[in-house]
Amino acid sequence: MTDKTVDFAGDLLVRHRAMWASGDYPAVATQVIAALGPTLVEAIGIRAGEYVLDIAAGSGNASIPAARKGADVVASDLTPELFEAGRQLAAEEHVQLSWREADAQSLPFADRSFDVVMSCVGVMFAPHHQASADELIRVCRIGGRVGLINWTPAGFIGRMFAAMKPYAPAPPPGAQPPPLWGDEEHLRTLFAGRVDQLSVVHRTLEVDRFESGQEFRDFFKTTYGPTISVYRNIGGDAEATAALDQALADLAEDALHNGVMQWEYLMVTGIRR
Repeated sequence: MTDKTVDFAGDLLVRHRAMWASGDYPAVATQVIAALGPTLVEAIGIRAGEYVLDIAAGSGNASIPAARKGADVVASDLTPELFEAGRQLAAEEHVQLSWREADAQSLPFADRSFDVVMSCVGVMFAPHHQASADELIRVCRIGGRVGLINWTPAGFIGRMFAAMKPYAPAPPPGAQPPPLWGDEEHLRTLFAGRVDQLSVVHRTLEVDRFESGQEFRDFFKTTYGPTISVYRNIGGDAEATAALDQALADLAEDALHNGVMQWEYLMVTGIRR
């Protein structure tokens, strides 16, 4: 289903991979959003013996919980630099899974290969949304299940991306902003006519990792690839850097209530038609 005439290779993928390899995304996955992976696995109802693909798996936030259920899991990601942390976490939990370098927009798997295809705040960051959705559906067997967790545009992470946008490099032609995957109308358009029993539910993740807006900003400034990329883009501009520092700290401070932040996400499950 994917338009294979589109060139997803070259400089864009190199830059995208380097962005996610920068910083320490496994720290974000384990210290901030650890609850999301198990939540997705439970929502999909993954069972022992099922063949599961996790797209844009990172260091295995959802892959490892799926493997704990006894599933045969392939954790795929454009950025294999994240796999070593994932392998260490899997070893600590005494589970086995496969790790495979792969672009979500052009997956190296046969049609209808998997019983379950999932992604936990992962596939949403591939630049070309329809291509990624087409590939996700293509590799899922008919009657198989799909499951996603995506940050929403109106939620905290969506608002963080909006705050960073004025300081970010111009997106490449055709690229779409990640939080659109958390817009119900956009999501239904991506999967139109190919997913039955599509459930789209707004939920929130409680984040109690940060005591102040400044602490949040400094953590994401050094660990989270998209934030690091934006700061690098304005590295020579002290005024812009100070403005972004203030914007991110203010955003997080406003979201903190009694030491807890509520990050909205979209929980998506369905059956491949």
